[in-house]
Amino acid sequence: MRAHLGDQLVIEGPATGTPRRDGEIVGLHHEDGTPPYDVRWSDTQEVTLVFPGPDAHIKHLGHEPETDTGAGAPPPAGLPDPGDIGRRVATERTRRGLSREETARRARMAPDYLSYLEEHPADPSLATLIRLAAALGTSVQALRGSGADLPPGRGTALLHPELRDLKPEECRALLSTHGVGRIAVTTPEGPAVVPVNYEVVDDAIAFRTAPDSVPAAAVGSEIAFEVDHVDEAMSRGWSVLAVGPARVATEPDEVRRLTERAHTAPWAGGEREMWVSIRPTRLTGRRITPAGQ
Repeated sequence: MRAHLGDQLVIEGPATGTPRRDGEIVGLHHEDGTPPYDVRWSDTQEVTLVFPGPDAHIKHLGHEPETDTGAGAPPPAGLPDPGDIGRRVATERTRRGLSREETARRARMAPDYLSYLEEHPADPSLATLIRLAAALGTSVQALRGSGADLPPGRGTALLHPELRDLKPEECRALLSTHGVGRIAVTTPEGPAVVPVNYEVVDDAIAFRTAPDSVPAAAVGSEIAFEVDHVDEAMSRGWSVLAVGPARVATEPDEVRRLTERAHTAPWAGGEREMWVSIRPTRLTGRRITPAGQ
């Protein structure tokens, strides 16, 4: 018997009609995947050390019957790459400033299992995804990547929502150091709103673009920059609006400093070496929360 982290251990009842017991393997004691295992039982959520007997069998990742493919066998052909779940978990955990240990504690799972989920292709159970989503303040759908091509905010509104204005310091905190926002500019064809990767450097919002692009039309005028976040699972969200003049960074030292401090290259790709900087003269924001919070 060999297992991977995240596999299901199933123990059949000793007699016909007796309910079986199953649980998720959250800890291995041997690198080759042989027993014993740390198992989180689905009926009690308790973790115990288990030496499986003849009445036990393993359901591997992907919920396929146990085969003789060995501990390092890849997922069955034709299935989507489940490694995306681990990447989304790691990204959301990092975004919220949580360590693996703290996330694992919140999700009631072993830190080693969370490490496995983030670093290897895995197909965690629905119960595991629910606990992870709750620990990270997101939804199972978001961790699975479903609805990625749909606009946010399709969920149900709060029963008693409250729209609260944010203070400038709250807006600056939500802007953080980098992310994806939208700029509103006027072009010869009319107004346009375009998403950009941005950095916050010395209280200025900076983004890279190409000289002949729509975002480049912002240079020399006062523009609006907006960034927001929607929590589909909790029907909450916030938005921050920055207004100010846009200029091109031309000094070599300034360009070099912006490039060195950039967290990512522009997602749109291509040659985008023109840095545009916006120093806000007005910074406002709003947050939707349940009334009384």
